[in-house]
Amino acid sequence: MTQTPESPNVSAVPAMAALLQKIRDGSDVAAAEQEILRITAHLEDQLRQRGTEVAAANKELENFSYSVSHDLRAPLSTIDGFSRLLEGAVAKGNAERSTHYLQRIRLGVGNINELIAALLAVSRLLRAPLAPQTVDLGALAEAALAGLQEADPGRAAHITVQPALVAQGDPAMLKQLVDHLAGNAWKFTSKKAHAAIAVGSQAGPDGETVYFFKDNGAGFDMAHAEKLFGIFQRMHVSSDFPGIGAGLSTVQRVVMRHGGRIWAEAEPERGATIYFTLPGV
Repeated sequence: MTQTPESPNVSAVPAMAALLQKIRDGSDVAAAEQEILRITAHLEDQLRQRGTEVAAANKELENFSYSVSHDLRAPLSTIDGFSRLLEGAVAKGNAERSTHYLQRIRLGVGNINELIAALLAVSRLLRAPLAPQTVDLGALAEAALAGLQEADPGRAAHITVQPALVAQGDPAMLKQLVDHLAGNAWKFTSKKAHAAIAVGSQAGPDGETVYFFKDNGAGFDMAHAEKLFGIFQRMHVSSDFPGIGAGLSTVQRVVMRHGGRIWAEAEPERGATIYFTLPGV
């Protein structure tokens, strides 16, 4: 029986009661005691697992709160600084500088709106119920990359997508995952004369299916890999590759909601590969 995270020992309660009754009745005492020990050990394992999950959730919340406070502070500081400059320019009657400062203030407000929209999207993702079914990640990837190619027809890109790339999961969430990974691969190969993007799967060391999105784009230094999946964390400056750094954070949360793992391999200017598993909901 599948047990809810809130009550891992619900089904064990009547079983324990029945075994205790057997002991009181004196019937098959040794077997009942052994079964009680087995159930107790199982419950202790579940409690340890829940403790680990709670600790991980608390750490994630701590990192999330830090990122939010840090990244919202920057555009607010920009708005405050240019508001002060605007005040001075208006006092001097300098219309040209006033217009420039207003543009910078509007840019800061737009940045905050983007950050808030990303936060709301992540919040919805964490709370949304899952509706698992069979999903073809290959078909989703082909559609996403075809749309990107259509919007940028001047790009030369060699795209390879493994057919029948089947996974079990929530279709809406897995579409978000694929869209973000395809978008990243497309964006970070934009400066390559001949971009190459591959989507597929391979067998992991223990036989599990490992999915991947691989590109020959900008890559990154693996020394900073721990930042990769943090919300609003960026591996490149925005002037080179636009964005607010929320895509891979969203991808990680989708993978975690499906009980999977996600990691990356990369090298500066030689591309990156994002690997993930989707063992099931």
